[in-house]
Amino acid sequence: MKAFLQRFGSLVAGVLQGFDRLVFKGKLRNLYMPEGMHIFFAMNRIWREDFESYVAGVTKKIMEAPLIVQAKESQRFRYLNSTKTDKEEVAREIAATHRVKQGPVCVLQCVEPCWTFDTVKDKKGTPVIRGKPGRCSHLYHYHIHPKFGWMYLRLQTWFPFEIQVGINGREWLARQMDQEKLRYLRSDNKFLRVANWQRAQQLLDEQLQTDWVRELDSLQQQFHPLHPGHLGQMPINYNWTVFESEWASDVAFRSQDVLEKWFDRWLRQAFLSYDSIDVLRFFGRSFFSPRRHARVETSLHDHYEGKRIKHWLDHNSLKLYTHVNVLRPETTINDADQIRVLRPAANDPEGQPAWQRLRRTVADLPEYARVGQEANERYLEALATTAETRTVKELVEPLTRRVPEPSSKPGTKPRQVRGLNPLATEDAALLTAISDPKWMVKGLRNRDLVSMLYSTEAEDPQERRRRSNRVTRLLRLLRAHGLLEKIPRSHRYEVSPDARTRIQALLACRNANPDQLITNAA
Repeated sequence: MKAFLQRFGSLVAGVLQGFDRLVFKGKLRNLYMPEGMHIFFAMNRIWREDFESYVAGVTKKIMEAPLIVQAKESQRFRYLNSTKTDKEEVAREIAATHRVKQGPVCVLQCVEPCWTFDTVKDKKGTPVIRGKPGRCSHLYHYHIHPKFGWMYLRLQTWFPFEIQVGINGREWLARQMDQEKLRYLRSDNKFLRVANWQRAQQLLDEQLQTDWVRELDSLQQQFHPLHPGHLGQMPINYNWTVFESEWASDVAFRSQDVLEKWFDRWLRQAFLSYDSIDVLRFFGRSFFSPRRHARVETSLHDHYEGKRIKHWLDHNSLKLYTHVNVLRPETTINDADQIRVLRPAANDPEGQPAWQRLRRTVADLPEYARVGQEANERYLEALATTAETRTVKELVEPLTRRVPEPSSKPGTKPRQVRGLNPLATEDAALLTAISDPKWMVKGLRNRDLVSMLYSTEAEDPQERRRRSNRVTRLLRLLRAHGLLEKIPRSHRYEVSPDARTRIQALLACRNANPDQLITNAA
C-alpha cells in the first residue's frame, strides 16, 4: 500500500481497509462425534426407536417459534421452492414493500442440502443413529440489526441444528459512522466520499476487537431461543468458526475518470504479466509444495457493471475491480487450511512460533485480517511498478554514481562504493536475482543470493566462504544504493517499494528492443 500511495497519493482521496463479507458457522460439536447422538439420547432417556418422532417434535417447536408466527401474521414469511432463488433479492424486495427500516425483515424457508442424522439397524437389529448428507428445511431470518445493520441468520430445523450467520463489515461501518454523525456518500457496499477518512478507518479497526463468541451467542438466543432447552440434559453451547471472509482495501480516487484510465493499464498488466508464481506470492506462499498440487486460475470479466480480474488459488481468491471512483483489491478466504501463519502449536501456546495452518476459530479472525491485508498490499505494490511516471533517467542516474557505505561508523569518513552498471552482465544478474517476487514474502538472505548467482553448489569450504564474502559485499553495495533494506532483528533483506520500480526500469532498458524504443520515442 505504501508504494502505491507514494505513486498515486495526489490522486487518492482516502483509503479504507477492513472486512467486507463475513460468514460464520455455529455447530454443536458434541453431536458430530461418532457416539454423539447416542450419548444425547441416553442422557435424555429417549429410546432410539423413537428417533423420528422425537426429532420431528423438536422441528415442530422450531417452526412454531414466536418469530416465525409473527412473520406469518405480518405476511413476511415466504416458502421458496428452489435453492437457486436469490434470497437476498427476495428479502430486499420484502423490506422495500413493507418499508422496514429496523428490526425483523422477513423469514424465508427453503429445503437445502445439509448434514443430518437418521436411523439404521445394525446386524443385530439394534437401531443406530448415524450422520449422513441429506436435505431438510432451513429458515433464513433477515434482520436490520442495530449494530451490524443488514444481516441474516440461517437455522437448520433438523438435528444437528447448524447455524450460519452473514454480516457485512461495510454495512456495520455505516452504522458506526451514523452514530458519530460522520458524513459519507455510499454506493452499494463502497464509500465514495467520507468527511473524515482517518476516523472511518479507526472505526473499522475497532471491529477487530469484537468479542465474537458473545455477539454470535446473542444472535443465536435472539433467533433460536429454543436452544439449549431442546437439548434437555445435554445443554451444549455452539462452537463458532469462520466459514468465509472477505478483506477489502478500498482506494477512493478523487476522480472516476482518472481511475478508469489507470485501471485499464493495471488490468492489462495483471492479465498479461502475473503468472502462477506471482499469484502464490500474493497469498504469501513462496513455493509449490511437493506433497500437494495447487490449482491457480485467472479470469477476466467485462460486463455492464465494469471490469474485474480474479485470481484463484484453489478455493481462495484475490480480485481487483472498480466501482465508481473506488479501486478495490479483495482477498477471499474460503479454505483456511490452505493458509499458513506463524504461531505456536495449539497444544503448546507458550512454545516457539512455527508455520501452522490458519485455524477456523473466530478467535483467529485478526489473523484472517492480517493475511487479507498483506495479500492486498502485495497486489497493489505490484501494480504500482507498472504505472511509473518518472523518466528512466530520473530513476536510474542516481544508481550509477558512487555513494557512501551504509555501515560507516559515526565520526569517521564513510567509504564510497561504486555505482551500478545495468548493461554489465554481472550487475544485470545481480538485479535480476533480487527482483524475483518470491523475496516479497520472507525476505532475502546471503545464502539465497549465493544460490541465485551461482548455478552449481560449491563443494570446497574455502570456495563457499569466498562466495559468501562476495555476496556480503554485494549486499552492502545494494543497501548503499537503497535497493535493499535490512529486516530488523534478522539476517534477511527486502527490496524497498521504490527500489523495485528502479530495478524494473533498469532491466527493461537493458532488454528493450531498439526498434521499440525508437518507435516510442517518436
